[in-house]
Amino acid sequence: MSEYEQSGFVPYDPQAEQQSLEAETEGIRNTQTLIEKAIRWFHARSMFVVAYGTGCGAIEMPPVFTSRYDIERLGVVGVATPRQADILIVSGYASLKTLRRIIRTYEQMSEPKYVIALGSCTINGGMYWDSYNTIKRLEDYIGVDMYVAGCMPRPEAIIEGFVKLQAAIRDNTLRPGYVRYRENLAGYKANQTKVLGERIAPEYEENYAGMELS
Repeated sequence: MSEYEQSGFVPYDPQAEQQSLEAETEGIRNTQTLIEKAIRWFHARSMFVVAYGTGCGAIEMPPVFTSRYDIERLGVVGVATPRQADILIVSGYASLKTLRRIIRTYEQMSEPKYVIALGSCTINGGMYWDSYNTIKRLEDYIGVDMYVAGCMPRPEAIIEGFVKLQAAIRDNTLRPGYVRYRENLAGYKANQTKVLGERIAPEYEENYAGMELS
């Protein structure tokens, strides 16, 4: 036995040090992954939907949220304002006038936020595909995370859309629309300007008849 071993001295082993650091890092990474999974699960089960009926599909919302289908049991609830919400439902066709309000509402929502688009009108214009004052494809103007096809989709289909969105959030398989919107903001703004003009925000100073509001 050497003099160093007799004194209890342990020589420096860089390989053992590296293995120790890697094990510690892996433990931290596993803990972070577990926390991230828990956060995604909680987020998927606590969806706050802004109470804004943008089109004809809004008629499907009362049965979805009330006792017949009771989507609240899945963690989906309605809230009054965009600052409280993380889900925006665009429920059918969107006229240019409504598009201004949709964009304003969407941009007032904090991240993370998601958009569910209902009906064929949000996909390709639907029966209004050749209308002069409705948009054809919602994805060109804001980020869309889930489409629910139909004219209009039944409550069962809307619930299925929520369930699939929850699964995508929980399993981290979704590239969220708000990320695409943020990363490609110039392109989205160009599309918005093309149909709405330079002033995208709605005119709150005057109503649609041109009369001053009191």
